[in-house]
Amino acid sequence: MEREEFYQKLFSRAREAGFSACEAYYASGLNFSVTVFGGEITDYSAADARGLGFRGLVDGKMGYASSQALDEDAVELLVEGARENARLIECEDEQFLFAGGKPCAATDNYNPEVDKISAADKIRLCKSLEARVAICDARVRREAESTVFSESGSIEIVNTLGLRAARKWNLIGGAVQAVAADGERVGSGFSLFFENDPGKLDAEKAAREAAKEAVDGLSAQSAPSGAYRVLLRNDVAARMLGAFSGVFSADRAQKGLSLLSGREGERVAADCVNIVDDPRLPGLPSSTPFDGEGVPAFRKEIVSGGTLQTLLHNLKTAKKQGVKTTANAARPGYASPVGVAPANLFIQPSSLAAGDMLNRLGDGLLITDLQGWHAGAHTVSGDFSLPARGYRVEGGKIVGSVHQITLAGNFFDLLKSVEAVGGDLKFPSPSGIGFGSPTLLLPSLSVAGK
Repeated sequence: MEREEFYQKLFSRAREAGFSACEAYYASGLNFSVTVFGGEITDYSAADARGLGFRGLVDGKMGYASSQALDEDAVELLVEGARENARLIECEDEQFLFAGGKPCAATDNYNPEVDKISAADKIRLCKSLEARVAICDARVRREAESTVFSESGSIEIVNTLGLRAARKWNLIGGAVQAVAADGERVGSGFSLFFENDPGKLDAEKAAREAAKEAVDGLSAQSAPSGAYRVLLRNDVAARMLGAFSGVFSADRAQKGLSLLSGREGERVAADCVNIVDDPRLPGLPSSTPFDGEGVPAFRKEIVSGGTLQTLLHNLKTAKKQGVKTTANAARPGYASPVGVAPANLFIQPSSLAAGDMLNRLGDGLLITDLQGWHAGAHTVSGDFSLPARGYRVEGGKIVGSVHQITLAGNFFDLLKSVEAVGGDLKFPSPSGIGFGSPTLLLPSLSVAGK
């Protein structure tokens, strides 16, 4: 059945079943991935997934159901499933569907050239990535696990109140894991890259980064335990922000799961910290012209000059708090209920170059990797204790590699203590939510080492 015909039959049956308003959320995606090790393909996948999420208001409750099929049987299953789901809901919060308004402007994150790249070309790129790592240094092993991936997706939201919104995106990227060996000493390095413009792909740079990190790891040593001045490299700082991003959710605040609840207008970070959610950044798969409820997306400052300006809202949480939505309704998938999440959350960069940040650090540690986020980060209290590695810095110069240390602190204290923000904003990973940051200078963090 054609999608448009399916919508009409679905909405007609929902009205007959007593729904006062309802919505169809259709998502489709094509994901490709190939992995090479030792010149041979070790993993290959190409998946075409699509499905429809249905939600509707019946007796004041919002019911949800989903289906991968768009046929006559699916119409009845969706309507009955959503009605049964609504009966089981105990939450008394008022629920909404968005009635639409002015058309949403397009976002610049779809490039038809990405979809023209053949599977054979992606395999060749993957093999060349491994080969480029091997020639960077004699100590780097010829076998380097390399992956090339691509993603193309689209979303359409249609409801009985007049809303119709659609978007699509795509990207191509890769990752490489390099290993270096010198006698009994072994070091590893990793690099990930992605673009929605194939002409900007730089596999050579990724290979050099992974190889350098692996070679540097050969001389890595632990550091004495103590408090250190620390630079969190941009990709590490971005993942830190992502791990604790839930504290900015009004939904979590209203459930008592955020220490920022009710603190709008208070100082929560250093003066140099500005945290922004901008759904319209070009080239990122997470950029979107509208949120998960179809509300037009817009840029907003969450923290400005260290002061909390707003939490992130969808229609329900905004109504509950008596404010306007920030257009941050989120649906991770077509079968997911509406929640709250940023689109592209990042710390605004300054004009400071990498050398300036090292000079300001003076003596301390440059952290280039943190691990164990799921076990070592408490997203409510903000406490973290994470295995780390990086470099020792003396007099603003990198003098050696560091590993087998644990970095500990508290996210809320970290925000308040930021001494300087770099100019090297980076979004390190392609995902449904973009998290970005420049390098951050912190005056003191606890390190457990030797």
